[in-house]
Amino acid sequence: MRQILESTMLILFGISWPVNVLKSWRTRSAKGKSLLFLSLIFAGYIAGIIMKLLYSRDYVMVFYFFNITFVGADILLYFRNRRLDRERRWLAAAGRGRRLRKRETYDDWDGGGGGGDKIA
Repeated sequence: MRQILESTMLILFGISWPVNVLKSWRTRSAKGKSLLFLSLIFAGYIAGIIMKLLYSRDYVMVFYFFNITFVGADILLYFRNRRLDRERRWLAAAGRGRRLRKRETYDDWDGGGGGGDKIA
């Protein structure tokens, strides 16, 4: 019964991750994402996998690996989308006639706030 309940929990969590990854892929924006949240979820799945490897190797491990794969993909998409967000902000500033330094690129630009990249 314990394995059935654990696998049910992982399946229900697992349904949401592919949807979340698809949304990240389509929106091409990191707005509304939290790297801290994704990292904590990733660490939780790592702990679950270690527990399974040490104490209870069974079919439920498959669901842990499935879920951690999608969380990892979402973390990678977060970094891609954050870069795209920064590039869009830079291009918008350049389009508004903001004077850019001679060799300034979007990697050098922090959005004009002076505080570096802000995580949404």
